Amino acid sequence: MAPILVICGTNRPGASAHKVADIVHRHYAAANVPASYLSLVELPPEAFSPEAYGNKPAKVVEIQKRVLDASGLHLVVPEYNGSFPGVLKYFIDLLKFPESFQHKPVAFVGEAAGMWGALRSVEQLQQIFAYRNAYLYPDRVFIPNVNAKLDGEGRLIDPDIDSRLAKQAVGFKAFIETMTAS
Repeated sequence: MAPILVICGTNRPGASAHKVADIVHRHYAAANVPASYLSLVELPPEAFSPEAYGNKPAKVVEIQKRVLDASGLHLVVPEYNGSFPGVLKYFIDLLKFPESFQHKPVAFVGEAAGMWGALRSVEQLQQIFAYRNAYLYPDRVFIPNVNAKLDGEGRLIDPDIDSRLAKQAVGFKAFIETMTAS
């Protein structure tokens, strides 16, 4: 199985999503599931040029290959202003259509400072990925009041959520194997 690509859905420095994505990535390692990590911080400045849609910068081409080569995508998504970050939508728009998500298994973790744990963000993204014919893993994890659930070192201090993230990682691997078996 090719690695699962864990994607941190923001480029905001110090965002909780980076910490949660790191936790998800560690759960894959603990379960001996190959996974790699992509933060949208890795998007180069030239990716934001209008010319980037038609003439992809080398770093964007490299990131595109990581998406295409991944056996599945595991998105960790914060909620900003009642939705997901604009940089995540821009990232999606930069990727090749339709092959980037066509029949690609996708899992979601939502996290937010508010009480809904990015439910709206994840539901909006599910619509986009469904439109792109991705396979949506139904076991979503939401982390409300995320700032109270992470310690100063970025560790999750809520054992129930940590357990759910571990279960989601193992379940997503099985989902990928089922969806891609032929």
